[in-house]
Amino acid sequence: MTATAIITAAGSGLRLGHPEPKALVRLNGTPLLQHAARRLVMSGVVDALAVTAPAGHETAFRALLPDAVVVTGGATRQESVAAALAVLHEDCDLVLVHDAARPLASPELIARVVEALRAGHRAVVPGLPVTDTITAVDPSASSATAALGTVPRAGLRAVQTPQGFHRDLLDAAHAAAAPDAATHAAGPGGTPTAAAPDATDDAGLVEALGVPVWLIPGEESALKITTARDLALAELLLAGG
Repeated sequence: MTATAIITAAGSGLRLGHPEPKALVRLNGTPLLQHAARRLVMSGVVDALAVTAPAGHETAFRALLPDAVVVTGGATRQESVAAALAVLHEDCDLVLVHDAARPLASPELIARVVEALRAGHRAVVPGLPVTDTITAVDPSASSATAALGTVPRAGLRAVQTPQGFHRDLLDAAHAAAAPDAATHAAGPGGTPTAAAPDATDDAGLVEALGVPVWLIPGEESALKITTARDLALAELLLAGG
């Protein structure tokens, strides 16, 4: 079963305080994108790479990863991943979707995701136990609001990437989530019967189809870099601190 990794890298670096795309921000002198790609290749289980790039930065991304297929990202994560799916080789059986913003996910973690897919699970994600106390609030409320109740954290996991899927399942999930999916489902001239799922990752799109997602242990090093503090922490991890 051949595996292709889609690296989602179309995001901006504004919250990091950088004018360039986040994937081009350097960690210990190397762009986040290259860190993520190297670990995917080092896993020994990834046969090809595809990368979603912000519009106007495709040439820079191709220079960094000359062996990868680079596609222009869309307005949303879903549209970006769908664009990459559309250009994957027809012989691809398994797809990993991995954030360039998680550049230190280890080759061992990547291999475990693919191993679980090859064992028969159709959707696999890594996750870590939640250590903070989590409380629910009214999502429409302001920043200062009443708590609706504490959520027991024993049953919660913080989901990471890479997320792995059988290719046909991920294709179906993105087809159902496409902006015009509801209109197409109703037929020409028909009334839309469903809306695209409000999911923040590919596992959420798969869950919207009613397909279970298999969770495997994640790792602390697969942290997501969003802020300057995250970048500093990743520097420490690279230094062994």
